[in-house]
Amino acid sequence: MIVFKFGGASVKDAAGIRNVAEIVARYRATNPLLIVSASGKTTNSLEAVVNAHCLGQGDAWEALAAVKAHHENIVDDLFAAGHPVRADLHDSFVEIEWLLEETPGHDPYDYVYDQIVSVGEFLSSKILAAYLDAQGLSAQWLDVRDVLCTDATYREANVDWAETGKRIAAVVPAMRQKGLVVTQGFVGVTPENTTTTLGREGSDYTAAIFAHCLRAEGMTIWKDVPGVLTADPRLFPDAQKLDHLSYEEAIEMTYYGAQVIHPKTMRPLQVLGIPLFVKSFIDPDGPGTVVDDRLVEQPYPPVIVVKKQQALLEVSTVDFHFINEDKLHHLFGLFSKYRVKVNLLQNSSMKCLVCVDDQPKKREVLLQDLLEYYHVAVVDGLELITVRHYDASLLDHLKFGRKLFLEERTPQTAQLVVQA
Repeated sequence: MIVFKFGGASVKDAAGIRNVAEIVARYRATNPLLIVSASGKTTNSLEAVVNAHCLGQGDAWEALAAVKAHHENIVDDLFAAGHPVRADLHDSFVEIEWLLEETPGHDPYDYVYDQIVSVGEFLSSKILAAYLDAQGLSAQWLDVRDVLCTDATYREANVDWAETGKRIAAVVPAMRQKGLVVTQGFVGVTPENTTTTLGREGSDYTAAIFAHCLRAEGMTIWKDVPGVLTADPRLFPDAQKLDHLSYEEAIEMTYYGAQVIHPKTMRPLQVLGIPLFVKSFIDPDGPGTVVDDRLVEQPYPPVIVVKKQQALLEVSTVDFHFINEDKLHHLFGLFSKYRVKVNLLQNSSMKCLVCVDDQPKKREVLLQDLLEYYHVAVVDGLELITVRHYDASLLDHLKFGRKLFLEERTPQTAQLVVQA
């Protein structure tokens, strides 16, 4: 069997849904398992609902009405009046409305976030399953919470692999005997039956979890680009497509922030040697990119990854002690406590320079703890540029005319923290 993952851009409107159905029809004989992301920018829109409700940043009901209107327009274009999918979507929206009727602060922010933002995947997958079934493709909708089990780390849940594997093996093969199975990416469930999410862009990871547990023959991510590129074409118009990548190279690229594949995707595939194909839903006949364990004979071209919205923390001791192993252990304990990912670190005798994602809410609570023990200076509005297989002339070009705050190099990888 094969696993297909369709991202938000592929199901952003009725035309996208029709196009997905045409792609799936081509592969009908293989009966692929379909993992679906939220439609278009729905995740961002539902985040706005959460922030309006929890933080007072706008009108939550107005923000929700925009999400409803987007999905109603898709349904109006695809289905006749009275189709049961309308009632299914209504039930999903009611779940959000119940939460909005609660007093803000009744539940922790991250918990509310997962309950509301996860609904985007349920909406898109219900529409896609209904449309595929209407086209004679015998599609069934699976609530991923019936099978994908996690802990209660809301917004970044950890998968319970043993229980998830057991449930997927018990549920999915039996469903596939009746036809296509459509389920959601990004979402899981705790032992207490509350909804969690796996982190932004986590649908790729979901697809890899299913592929691993079902020992799939392959997994395909359908994107709006022709494959894995050497850079973001919006920033670097001359970016090239990579025809073939090793698992190790793909892992390195995603670790440093390449957004074409979620960072956690590769390892579950690599363990079982399951090839990953990255293909275009705009040009489904294109060759795309293959990621597998075959030897890549020719050297890779330079690959550029840009992470925006970065902050640099300069952490120094308040006394004359060095930044030694004990201090580093303490610092990383605080970063872990507040779930602040360290993207780059440079250490000297008296200070640490740490580049992190600029998330003001997390940074505020982290700084409260840091300032009890250290002097801390913060520079925000930065970018982290990582170049795999770099050459000196390319680095000079990327630094030209920009203030450089930090640079690190290894034989294969260079990283630059620069003014955005």
